[in-house]
Amino acid sequence: MAAKTGKQPGGPDHVPGDPLLWPFAAARLAMDAWFGWMERGPDEPADSSLPWTTPNTVALELATMHLRDCTKDRSGQPALVCAPYALHRALIADFAPGHSVVQSLQNGGIDRVYLTDWRSATPDMRYLSIDSYLADLNVAIDEIGVPVDLVGLCQGGWLSLLYAARFPAKVRRLVLVGAPVDLSIDSSLSRLARNAPEMVYDQLVARGGGNVSGEEMLRFWSRTPSREDIAAALQVGLSDEEGGALLARFDQWNVETLDLPGTYYLEIVNRIFRENQIAGGNFVALGRAIDLKDVKAPIFLLAGLDDEVVPVTQALATAGLVGTPPAFIAAASEPSNHLGLFMGARTHAHAWPRIAQWLRDDLTGVLARSA
Repeated sequence: MAAKTGKQPGGPDHVPGDPLLWPFAAARLAMDAWFGWMERGPDEPADSSLPWTTPNTVALELATMHLRDCTKDRSGQPALVCAPYALHRALIADFAPGHSVVQSLQNGGIDRVYLTDWRSATPDMRYLSIDSYLADLNVAIDEIGVPVDLVGLCQGGWLSLLYAARFPAKVRRLVLVGAPVDLSIDSSLSRLARNAPEMVYDQLVARGGGNVSGEEMLRFWSRTPSREDIAAALQVGLSDEEGGALLARFDQWNVETLDLPGTYYLEIVNRIFRENQIAGGNFVALGRAIDLKDVKAPIFLLAGLDDEVVPVTQALATAGLVGTPPAFIAAASEPSNHLGLFMGARTHAHAWPRIAQWLRDDLTGVLARSA
């Protein structure tokens, strides 16, 4: 995921300069290039050359993820940050000091923080589905100890919401940040998913040997984020030495892409973005139809006022889909683009301390008055 490129033309066929959209925009690029790629099955790339901001250990190795344990203190309520699995590494949630979700939660008094570090898809992972990721998320949460506070970022948000609906007793509180759920609300994501014929997405997966190749998407992507885009995402100036280091770190993070399993990718395109099954109430997860009204846990929704990927109206519309009483739904919007919700210094100075405080607050009195 990368910052938007504001100088590009709009319109229904517009391909924004946000790598979050690569898996969808790739369909148009594929039509333009008419699939000149060779089928291949790459090995999983080595771990990122970039160090984590927050010290951590790998608590669990699963087929889909490494569960990162960033815990400072073994006591207290655990929070699991569900990073987006959309072509970039989970370092988006722990990018740099002052730009880290994990660090902001810890600074706000949440000592037990965990992170889903999604693995790049290898050839034998090509048939993994959304159910595969929900199942491993369930294993990770059982390992941490239930109930957990689940913090879903972007596409990690709809995955977290599905999990909370499928296993409501295992989620104490839910934070959804820039999360696309109701795709009937117009956005760049929904437009890009709908614009290409379904067979184009199938061909894209076939040309990747059953997976969607992040490396190929980067190679064919010509609209890389400018210095101004990156500054807007990080919400800092980049002219001094510290800014230069952040810029170099961002550039390195941006090129270290992940591959996605073809089955998982096609389910997202078709079931979530084209058919809107989650919001429509006909999504089946791990053998059970999902009803978002089963989610009754307190929810915090965070949206970006300048977010073209998941507009404010879409990010906040989830409040009307769940069974959580209105008294237990907190919402905030920040002057931020999409990436700035996770990486922006201003957002981390204002919104994330509020989220950490909300996670720590005793809502017993509110719950009693609402009953």
